[in-house]
Amino acid sequence: MRRLAARGAAGDAGGVTAPAADRSDCARSPSPRRLIDLYALGDPGVSLSSSDRCTGSAGVARRRLNEAEKLSSVQEAQLEQLKAARARGLGHKERGLVLRMARLQPPWVHTAFLLCIFGLVGAIEIPMDLTQPPTITKQSVKDHIVDPRDNILIECEAKGNPAPSFHWTRNSRFFNIAKDPRVSMRRRSGTLVIDFRSGGRPEEYEGEYQCFARNKFGTALSNRIRLQVSKSPLWPKENLDPVVVQEGAPLTLQCNPPPGLPSPVIFWMSSSMEPITQDKRVSQGHNGDLYFSNVMLQDMQTDYSCNARFHFTHTIQQKNPFTLKVLTNHPYNDSSLGNHPDMYSARGVAERTPSFMYPQGTSSSQMVLRGMDLLLECIASGVPTPDIAWYKKGGDLPSDKAKLENFNKALRITNVSEEDSGEYFCLASNKMGSIRHTISVRVKAAPYWLDEPQNLVLAPGEDGRLVCRANGNPKPTVQWMVNGEPLQSAPPNPNREVAGDTIIFRDTQINSRAVYQCNTSNEHGYLLANAFVSVLDVPPRMLSPRNQLIRVILYNRTRLDCPFFGSPIPTLRWFKNGQGSNLDGGNYHVYENGSLEIKMIRKEDQGIYTCVATNILGKAENQVRLEVKDPTRIYRMPEDQVAKKGTTVQLECRVKHDPSLKLTVSWLKDEEPLYIGNRMKKEEDSLTIFGVAERDQGSYTCMASTELDQDLAKAYLTVLADQATPTNRLAALPKGRPDRPRDLELTDLAERSVRLTWIPGDDNNSPITDYVVQFEEDQFQPGVWHDHSKFPGSVNSAVLQLSPYVNYQFRVIAINEVGSSHPSLPSERYRTSGAPPESNPGDVKGEGTRKNNMEITWTPMNATSAFGPNLRYIVKWRRRETRDAWNNVTVWGSRYVVGQTPVYVPYEIRVQAENDFGKAPEPETVIGYSGEDFPSAPRRFRVRQPNLETIHLEWDHPEHPNGILVGYTLRYVPFNGTKLGKQMVENFSPNQTKFTVQRADPVSRYRFTLSARTQVGSGEAVTEESPAPPNEATPTAAYTNNQADIATQGWFIGLMCAIALLVLILLIVCFIKRSRGGKYPVREKKDVPLGPEDPKEEDGSFDYSDEDNKPLQGSQTSLDGTIKQQESDDSLVDYGEGGEGQFNEDGSFIGQYTVKKDKDETEGNESSEATSPVNAIYSLA
Repeated sequence: MRRLAARGAAGDAGGVTAPAADRSDCARSPSPRRLIDLYALGDPGVSLSSSDRCTGSAGVARRRLNEAEKLSSVQEAQLEQLKAARARGLGHKERGLVLRMARLQPPWVHTAFLLCIFGLVGAIEIPMDLTQPPTITKQSVKDHIVDPRDNILIECEAKGNPAPSFHWTRNSRFFNIAKDPRVSMRRRSGTLVIDFRSGGRPEEYEGEYQCFARNKFGTALSNRIRLQVSKSPLWPKENLDPVVVQEGAPLTLQCNPPPGLPSPVIFWMSSSMEPITQDKRVSQGHNGDLYFSNVMLQDMQTDYSCNARFHFTHTIQQKNPFTLKVLTNHPYNDSSLGNHPDMYSARGVAERTPSFMYPQGTSSSQMVLRGMDLLLECIASGVPTPDIAWYKKGGDLPSDKAKLENFNKALRITNVSEEDSGEYFCLASNKMGSIRHTISVRVKAAPYWLDEPQNLVLAPGEDGRLVCRANGNPKPTVQWMVNGEPLQSAPPNPNREVAGDTIIFRDTQINSRAVYQCNTSNEHGYLLANAFVSVLDVPPRMLSPRNQLIRVILYNRTRLDCPFFGSPIPTLRWFKNGQGSNLDGGNYHVYENGSLEIKMIRKEDQGIYTCVATNILGKAENQVRLEVKDPTRIYRMPEDQVAKKGTTVQLECRVKHDPSLKLTVSWLKDEEPLYIGNRMKKEEDSLTIFGVAERDQGSYTCMASTELDQDLAKAYLTVLADQATPTNRLAALPKGRPDRPRDLELTDLAERSVRLTWIPGDDNNSPITDYVVQFEEDQFQPGVWHDHSKFPGSVNSAVLQLSPYVNYQFRVIAINEVGSSHPSLPSERYRTSGAPPESNPGDVKGEGTRKNNMEITWTPMNATSAFGPNLRYIVKWRRRETRDAWNNVTVWGSRYVVGQTPVYVPYEIRVQAENDFGKAPEPETVIGYSGEDFPSAPRRFRVRQPNLETIHLEWDHPEHPNGILVGYTLRYVPFNGTKLGKQMVENFSPNQTKFTVQRADPVSRYRFTLSARTQVGSGEAVTEESPAPPNEATPTAAYTNNQADIATQGWFIGLMCAIALLVLILLIVCFIKRSRGGKYPVREKKDVPLGPEDPKEEDGSFDYSDEDNKPLQGSQTSLDGTIKQQESDDSLVDYGEGGEGQFNEDGSFIGQYTVKKDKDETEGNESSEATSPVNAIYSLA
């Protein structure tokens, strides 16, 4: 029994399967055999020259068989390119369409189709119900070659709203279609059709065409399409004399095909339509000539005819055949030695050193365009036939894209890039000597995109830019056009600014809509791109069907799509089951286009997912229902069985699957669908074979599948002859672990490989399923055994791939269903020769352990990657910003500390392995950082108090983080005067720069201390206090708010008692003074100003000082010296009972703290006997 690895869910979302149309297209695709049949029946689309008709139907069939096979190989190559394109990111729809085209179209169509697809992928799609400028959706290829026997079709299709109209130019001049009766334009399309059914010459319409698609919002342009008519001229008639050549001499048979368009495919055959056998002695060059490195007598047995196949006209032309006459000293032809080198001496042919037949001389040069294939060719003569080897000066051949062809005579490098330029040389050698030819390769480049301009959709007032950036060799020039006209001649637009390869739009308005063209070109080609600027005010809208159902298999990865549109560009958020926060991070990942990826589906991921697109004009939403299904699993798998002929065998296959999915169980035999005949019975969980026959022997695969996934399990059935031991007797024998393998032997010793052979031990009635080969080396980890490789149980000899400079010792372990055997005895040791390392250490890191250093570490290489003695590491580093020269040091360990570094700056790091045989390839550059330090204080710490309930805090990141910020720490404490509350601590993420504090009461203030943190710890702190609440400016209000708290305090009660006692004493003193009739002294003359220099009166009284005579607060002195009362809510008048406050002539204050009397009573007694508080104070003084 073997469980196969081909298990998994279909499609990205688990529920996406290939549409039936794809499968039917595959079924309709003609196989090579079908192509042969069509050719053999005489396809009327294939015509033959007169020389072809003479060869008969058998030759035609054979030739077309060869053509069909070559065409099939071209299609396979195109399919490989399409697979690579799919890996670069075409969507599902484009991939399916491209692959169907690849199956059904001739190979020359694929390139055109790919250009069209790649030109359109990635453009912004505006819903077609919205107004928009034209967009070219389909066009013919730039070099458009047509069959002269067919009508000419030049494609040009576009979309837009309103629908665009079309016109064409030919050779840069307006092409008036109405004047030519042969030319018409398809309805609702710009495609030109040139009809030759009524006559006319297709060659008259050759030229350069360009399509213009226009509506009121702009004009889009197609590429300049160069129309050429395919040509397949006849071979010039010639009479060829026999070619006389000495045996062993070189010979070139020239083809010189007629110049066709496109160039024909050349191949050599005999006049009887037999292909010419080619090998390293006789081969066809890239130019079509047939080269003989040395001619042998056996080459006279056939003639040689060059054939040219023209793709577009489906014709094959044949040149008159060459006949050879070989002069020799040995007329008999002994072919027993074949191409063995000894055949030359046996036939008396003189041996010669190599010389080049193509190219001539010792050096040549070749230019190739970037992205094309580079083909270098060296064909040499010599006896014996030389071997060809290829090298590149100063480096190795690019192994990933270099391929040797034509018996090593040609070197092909696919998808050439600039680094492939340089000098290559071929070395031709035989036992007589060697020569070399150097080819200098220059790589040029037609323009290729770095940033292709994309459609720009803006809202009114928004800014945007179009970027057209391309590279090439030589550097291409960039020309901007708008609506097909040069930008320089377009009406000026104050909102548009051209800066080289960029157009900047500011404050765009509705009238800014247009289609811009960027044309970048050099001597090797051009690129033309259309990009429209559309100004729209559109609320968000969803572009996919609503309430989709997606079914996925548990633990798979899936993606939920939510295509949307809006202007301004909406923001998209995902929610699950209508609640919770935005889904992003962890098991979820949201892409820029709005797709939500769930990395591993779990049961709890089932539910309804809502995507919400929002812009300033509104929002739109859509829902996707996700159902999670259990995987399909075969839990009782078929087992390997040995059955006697004629008995009955049952293969079990029990499956567990999700009950909501339809299960299909099918069987394969030897990887082909099993035909269930009369002797077989297929049940839900088993397959029964009655009367087992020898033809039933083989592998049986149970395939359990649903519409979402499948599981496979395989077993092997062995059928024994009648005299074999019965199966039930085998089953009754006890099973055990296998015995250890023995007699290990090393043979076929090579630099990088060795063959290990062993004798299996007894399997103890349970077949051996696997062998594990282990190795031990005595340099790095002596005595430790490592797994080397694993082989099937039917193998007892294997070639092991080895690493350089390792002293190997091997052992083998056998495995069956019971368990593993004991290891075999070790083999003899075998040491491989050394070589420079081929890899560098991994997991290179640069991290600071202190603020002024950086520790560079890496994972040391093991014995199988050291490749030589004295393995060491060249450590290089330099500051990333300064790009200074590299610092380097050689280290034998796995770490190195760089000292005296600035705080937390990036470094470029390289660690290269080296041994005594040389250095490893140049390593990759890794970015590391020196040590971190405490960060500086956060900047611009701001405290705002919008109301009595909340306090808002804001701050900026530190000016000098000195590392990776891991967060912020905020400590704050409430206080009221000298009273402090409980301190609180908050920790924030490094991205948070705002926080809101909810006040516990409206009176207390807060003191905030904020610091930033790195891995080292918290840095310098910054402290701020909240502003004073507004009620603290009014003492009465403050007292009222705090009355309940202060009145209960002991100190307050004592203070109030002392004040009451003092007031009582003052009242008593005032009463005594009043009863004695004492008065305050006043000056005799009121007009004499008071001054500080007035002396005291002799009777003990004293005058008022300036301080005593200052106006009361709230009054002001007029120009004549009188006192005027200001408007005040806090004057002394308000403390009296009367409505007026005034002074008596003796200076005493009349206003008194008495109960208010009647008006008459007040007027009649202006000098009250009640004592004023002010007078009482003066009397005490």
